[in-house]
Amino acid sequence: MDLQDRLHIVLRDARSARYKVTDLVYDSGSGEFTGTVLLDGDGINYMGPPENKRNSTGTRYNNVSNKLHSTAATSFDLSAAALHIIAMTLMLMDHLWATLLPAQEWLTCAGRLAFPIFAFMAVEGYFHTRSFKKYALRMLLFAVLSEVPFDLMYGGTWFYPVHQNVIWTLLLGLLGIHLMENARKKQKIWLTLLVSVLAVAAGGLLGTLCMVDYYGAGVLTVFLFYFFRGRKWWCLLGQAVALYWVNVELLGGLMYPVQLLGMDLELCQQGLALLALIPIWLYRGRQGYHSKPFQYACYGFYPVHMLVLVLTLNFVNR
Repeated sequence: MDLQDRLHIVLRDARSARYKVTDLVYDSGSGEFTGTVLLDGDGINYMGPPENKRNSTGTRYNNVSNKLHSTAATSFDLSAAALHIIAMTLMLMDHLWATLLPAQEWLTCAGRLAFPIFAFMAVEGYFHTRSFKKYALRMLLFAVLSEVPFDLMYGGTWFYPVHQNVIWTLLLGLLGIHLMENARKKQKIWLTLLVSVLAVAAGGLLGTLCMVDYYGAGVLTVFLFYFFRGRKWWCLLGQAVALYWVNVELLGGLMYPVQLLGMDLELCQQGLALLALIPIWLYRGRQGYHSKPFQYACYGFYPVHMLVLVLTLNFVNR
């Protein structure tokens, strides 16, 4: 493992006078190894090049290790912990606009990026959790705990049945993914396709009928990160195209008039959600900091920050 918690497998080919060291780094997103040649020279034996012959084999290993850390240091990525913090910050900005700072419209523009990141991380969480049952029950618990703060913030009342909080959206998406994964594991194409079509249709319909946050389009956002999971070019393209379709064509919303090259155009505010792909694509599967307190702090941040905003708003308006 390197300093960024990425798995490296170093292959040494010393069967001939040409000594070659290849560093293979595992990408959990694509499920593939990518190789980089660290050393490739003539006349280098297993004990290392001439300048290191007076040292042990460990000297050569340390040199290779230094190259590994040097390679890692030159690349930039975001961990899962960092993505969660970014998403929570963007969500807080959006909710500040919805409560205390309605005149600061740039806050809600920034907030458009939050949900796609949460949807992406929910899908990643599904594939990294040891127990989907515990994962789903944990989300169900915080969906219930978050409903009253959400109703107070959006409806101004303890009970606001026409809009449910975003954890219900993520939970519906994860349940659909679980059904599709169970069908896929049976290795029957017709069953996988049938269950996928039914899961997508049911998820979109339930999301709309139950009036969860972002409605059926929100559930479809979770699904798109499942269908286009990975780092192959067609996965990244699929994420961009599908996210555009969901946010601009399905959700739509406020349009900003802009001028570009003498042409009058309109920019969809919800379309700013596509910018969420920048931090998402900087994620390489590294977990980063993780602990039980941090995990539950991320879950608890959602209901707690909404409750704090509501109490603050009531205090200001007294």
